[in-house]
Amino acid sequence: MEQSKRTEQVVLSQRLKRLIVSFVCCLPMSLLGLLLMLLLLYNSFSVFSFHLDTIPPVKSTLSPTQHQILHHHASTSLSESDSSLLLVVKETSLGLVQRQNDSSTRLERRKRRFKRRIDSTSAIIQHLQVKLRQRFKTRVKSFLSKSSCESLFFMTWISSIESFGDRERFTIESLFKFHPNSCLILVSNSFDCDRGTLILKPFIDKGLKVLPVKPDFAYIFKDTSAEKWFERLKKGTLSPGGIPLEQNLSNLLRLVLLYRYGGIYLDTDVIILKPLTDLHNVIGAQAVDAVTRKWSRLNNAVLIFDKNHPLLKRFIDEFSRTFNGNKWGHNGPYLVSRVIARINNSPSSDLGFSVLPPSAFYPVDWNRIKGFYRAPTNETEANWLWKRLAHLRKNTFAVHLWNRESKKLRIEKGSIIHQLMSHSCIFCNSSSLHFKLKHVK
Repeated sequence: MEQSKRTEQVVLSQRLKRLIVSFVCCLPMSLLGLLLMLLLLYNSFSVFSFHLDTIPPVKSTLSPTQHQILHHHASTSLSESDSSLLLVVKETSLGLVQRQNDSSTRLERRKRRFKRRIDSTSAIIQHLQVKLRQRFKTRVKSFLSKSSCESLFFMTWISSIESFGDRERFTIESLFKFHPNSCLILVSNSFDCDRGTLILKPFIDKGLKVLPVKPDFAYIFKDTSAEKWFERLKKGTLSPGGIPLEQNLSNLLRLVLLYRYGGIYLDTDVIILKPLTDLHNVIGAQAVDAVTRKWSRLNNAVLIFDKNHPLLKRFIDEFSRTFNGNKWGHNGPYLVSRVIARINNSPSSDLGFSVLPPSAFYPVDWNRIKGFYRAPTNETEANWLWKRLAHLRKNTFAVHLWNRESKKLRIEKGSIIHQLMSHSCIFCNSSSLHFKLKHVK
């Protein structure tokens, strides 16, 4: 009996399912679509509708001081994106007046943050300047105390280290050829690095005393008229002009270095031919007047002065007072010429210095330097060359090569320059320069 009842229930259930399916399938499509639409509407309301429960206010247990600390912490720890998001929410709820207030608040926050960054940057820069000053002062002092310097030489290098080539290396080579017990301080931003030390390694390995060091202008210029000039330059109240500032800084730097330490300054396009140690407080003439035979222009490529010499102070004062960054030579060769011309016109001035003739440092003028690079092509030229060489070796301490005019010239074998360099080398069989000299035509 029970089995037959179960069978009847199953058959009835199957008939009922078929009846429902048949009913649904027989419905018109419009009615079926209506039912589906109603289902979608119901789902939409159930998914997208929401309500907010009223949240009762919570009484704060923080003191007013804690509130201020919490507010300050929140305002200073928000990121830029968080601040922007809060500003958008406030604008949509508080209206135009509130937007303006919030914009002002945001601007003030930005100003405060910017001021903090400026103060922090200034502190870092000041700290670095102090470290740089201590680095320059300490390194130079340590170098001089550890080295027994027969003479002290200075050079400056204002260009990139890549442009320091064979010519410049040979200037150092000729310096140590005739002053092996002297010290050289090479003041340069680009040279005080591992690569600069590598370039100078052949000299250091030979026991020669050379120090590349970055300048600290504030320390070097301190207690001179150059100090105020440099401050004006940094503040932007003084125009550097169209001439590269590095060139004018080099003109001033050589004067103040000699004034502070004393010694010998050399440009890096000079060949030393004999010792300079017997010279004191001298400057060289570049040209003389054909009629009066008195100097008509001086030059500052070679300077030899004692520490705190009064003529150097006058040079520095002239630089600071009459600086012009738009005239080539105005702050260099023309400057020393102006100052000494005024001194010569004042018989009461006796500063204890000498002006050497052009043969001392400038035996050939800039517009004739090409002749020193050419080999003789006949007997007449050969005779002139040997007479010129004999005169140079007798009367000349150093030859200024006028870099702008000669840097692209090729040294011909047998030329005057080739002969002079062969006489002044210390790496004659190994340097790259002399390798090149052996292969010139």
